[in-house]
Amino acid sequence: MRAKEPTPIEAFLAPLDRLVRKHPLIEGMVFWGGAEGWDPSPSEALEAEEIAFYAEGLLLDGFHMDWALVAEGETPDHLRLCFWQEGDPPPPVAAPWHRLAGARWTPVS
Repeated sequence: MRAKEPTPIEAFLAPLDRLVRKHPLIEGMVFWGGAEGWDPSPSEALEAEEIAFYAEGLLLDGFHMDWALVAEGETPDHLRLCFWQEGDPPPPVAAPWHRLAGARWTPVS
């Protein structure tokens, strides 16, 4: 029996899922963008086990996503989860924070 091939969304979310299993106490900070720009503060914080499920639903609905594992030093602090449908992608992670890992999803038109 052959293993099921992951969907493109499942393949995109796989590294994120591995990170939350490795860091089960990490939070996902959700940011929203649109034609008028980006909210400077997160709209909500997600627990590690909620992150992939939350993101998958939005990706299925046609949202763009940019995620970043964010740290101040070498130890991961949180996941920055940015979602938008129109407008520009999110700005880069600002000092004193820096991006340890991440990826961007662009929906297929």
